[in-house]
Amino acid sequence: MRAGVQLITTSLFERVLEEARSSPRRRMNFNFHATLDENPSRFLNVMLRGTYVTPHRHIEPPKAESFVVLEGRIAVVVFDDAGRPGEHYLLGASEAARGIDLAPGIWHTVAVVSPQAVCFEVKPGPYSAMQDKEFAPWAPHEGDPRCAAYLASLLSDLGLFA
Repeated sequence: MRAGVQLITTSLFERVLEEARSSPRRRMNFNFHATLDENPSRFLNVMLRGTYVTPHRHIEPPKAESFVVLEGRIAVVVFDDAGRPGEHYLLGASEAARGIDLAPGIWHTVAVVSPQAVCFEVKPGPYSAMQDKEFAPWAPHEGDPRCAAYLASLLSDLGLFA
């Protein structure tokens, strides 16, 4: 294969899915960008049901974020500044929408509502862990023992039983 060309294949999905199954976080990224300095950041986000993505926003610096679901189903939940869930969007092959583009500063989380999901994600680079996102002060952060109950309650309240 020519240098600089990367195919997005089902065998790649399976390889990253195996890594996600071995991860305590129940998800794994596969970066298409060669370095964290590249702009934009492009990657597969492979997630298993039950993974917890702390509600967050990309505000400093402001970054839009786009997801396209290649396999499975996810819910994207949008919150107001007080942490109240507002809209939620079901994305996937069997849904009306396959993807979503979120403007900078929108509080959101992603929840997997199928056994697994493979998403193609794009957001501006460069990536810096210290500046990538602002975590919501009103939700448990990843690793907190309350995460599973918070996620289950959120999905139940929205009528989404993952």
